[in-house]
Amino acid sequence: MKSPFEGLSKAQINKLFDLLGVHIYSYSKHQEILPTIKNDNIIGIILEGSAQIVNIEYNGNEMIKETLIKDSVFGNNISATNSEYCEIIAKEDTRVLVIDYNKLISPINTNHNYFNIFLSNLFDIFNVKLKEINERVKILEKKQIREKLLAYFEIEHKKTRLKNIYLKFSFKDLADYLAIDRSSMFRELKHLKEDRFIDISGRKITLLYK
Repeated sequence: MKSPFEGLSKAQINKLFDLLGVHIYSYSKHQEILPTIKNDNIIGIILEGSAQIVNIEYNGNEMIKETLIKDSVFGNNISATNSEYCEIIAKEDTRVLVIDYNKLISPINTNHNYFNIFLSNLFDIFNVKLKEINERVKILEKKQIREKLLAYFEIEHKKTRLKNIYLKFSFKDLADYLAIDRSSMFRELKHLKEDRFIDISGRKITLLYK
């Protein structure tokens, strides 16, 4: 993943922070991050740790909308966090940098080369996020659990062209991400293994049909 600060020196990053008047917050594991983000016009960047944007359904079930790791960028304009049922939960001790969106789009910022580099990085990251959203939509359009799993494996395979896929989150989180029942997913994974579509070793999935 590209860093929002790629191509910037430490001195330039400090100047950027002063220019934008950023704030940095620390959160403990399982703590809700920026609970007011639904109403705030801000952009957050994960500096350390990880988090998940989770949609809490009416029956209490959770669906992972997005996994945030170091350098991930999020906000209600780019991550659909404005739903009252949406929460951002720290998966470990996490530090988050927050930028006021109105300060970010101030025309005077473009007078500084380090800001233009930062803005270019953000546009690149937003393009990747848009691609990931489209990939997720394609997966969720599938009707059968097997189809969803194979679609997800295919998308991950195309990123590296390798037969081995390493899950970036737990199987529980995978079920939430695919919006399927966990027990049903494990049964289908077992069937895929028996049918020689895949092999499973921990979080490593080997695609045997490639």
